[in-house]
Amino acid sequence: MVRSRQPFRRRTWNPLPWILIGGAAVAAYLFAPSRQTGQGLISASDHVYYRHCADARAAGAAPIYRGQPGYREELDADSDGIACEPYRGD
Repeated sequence: MVRSRQPFRRRTWNPLPWILIGGAAVAAYLFAPSRQTGQGLISASDHVYYRHCADARAAGAAPIYRGQPGYREELDADSDGIACEPYRGD
């Protein structure tokens, strides 16, 4: 008895699941909620770093309040929540 062989079927690659996964990842990235801070909404792309207060003043960002992009405890000399504040003339 001779068995008849079935013809070889090549599996085709279905891109639809990968398109759906990629689309969901892009949507999650684009529509991700911003993180909440004390001063308001700041998105993840608003990370700013000033090495010295002179850099913040040159960028026009001084004074920087706690919760705003660029604020660091190291720039706040008197720990009052305002970094790179102007010097008092007294």
